Amino acid sequence: MSQAVIISEVAPRDGLQSIGSFVPTETKIAMVRALYEAGVRRMEVGSFVSPRHVPQMADTAEVLKAAKQLPGLECTVLVPNRKGFDLAMDAGADRLGFFMSVTEAHNRANLNRSRDESLAELSALVREGAAAGVAMRFNLSCAFHCPFEGVVPVTEAVDMLERVFSLDPGLEIGIADTTGNAAPDQVAAVFAHALASWGNPFAFHGHDTYGMGLANALAAYEVGCRIFDGAAGGLGGCPFAPGATGNTATEDLAWMFRRMGAATGLDWAKLLVAADLCAAVPGGQPGGRVRGVPGARAAA
Repeated sequence: MSQAVIISEVAPRDGLQSIGSFVPTETKIAMVRALYEAGVRRMEVGSFVSPRHVPQMADTAEVLKAAKQLPGLECTVLVPNRKGFDLAMDAGADRLGFFMSVTEAHNRANLNRSRDESLAELSALVREGAAAGVAMRFNLSCAFHCPFEGVVPVTEAVDMLERVFSLDPGLEIGIADTTGNAAPDQVAAVFAHALASWGNPFAFHGHDTYGMGLANALAAYEVGCRIFDGAAGGLGGCPFAPGATGNTATEDLAWMFRRMGAATGLDWAKLLVAADLCAAVPGGQPGGRVRGVPGARAAA
């Protein structure tokens, strides 16, 4: 199995969505361009969600338009429902990111509907997206721990994975540690079952709330996962998951894989520049470790 990994950047979306004060559109576009210069070629640039519930994403169409001017950049936008799907298709998104939760309580808090209701609507959109030939990813939040229900049994996560995989065997599925409270053995168990049962593509979306972001990413990698989400500067958090803090920092992931000899396609020096820019966004809660290590900066 190839050691190379794909790091999908989520700072322009997941990194900003919890910030209360509106981040100017030009700042978001500057983030996208800096990350592109660092070699990022997959990026969540926003989400077509209700601006009333997530006002930070109200300018997604403008950010997407600017991002699509960058050659070779695959632009993903998250869509929760039919309205978001139509907006994303009209705007020319390269990949649609559907999302729902493994747990009932978080799904109701995040999407104001039951899991069955979400799955029914998203199933129809997956079929329509497949017919249109658009790339898709189905994200499952709270696959390991829920802020309302606690630790998620592996069997419950696997059951939901099976339901989603049955929609389209070619669908990329993102398995998310939304609260950062997963344990490496739990991550390994879920990914080992998924990869043994259905093969790739599966992706890991981790948070570093409890300092376990890299450990959990490594656990997923060691059983065969090769797609990882990261947020430059360690930005992030879920507005509907109380206590959840930043995503695992892209630069931390890149450093770990670099030390392991796994290619990422990222330029280390330029990635640090982009991470510093993202971490400096007013109102954000930056995280990560390697930006503060002189030796890591010297390695650039």
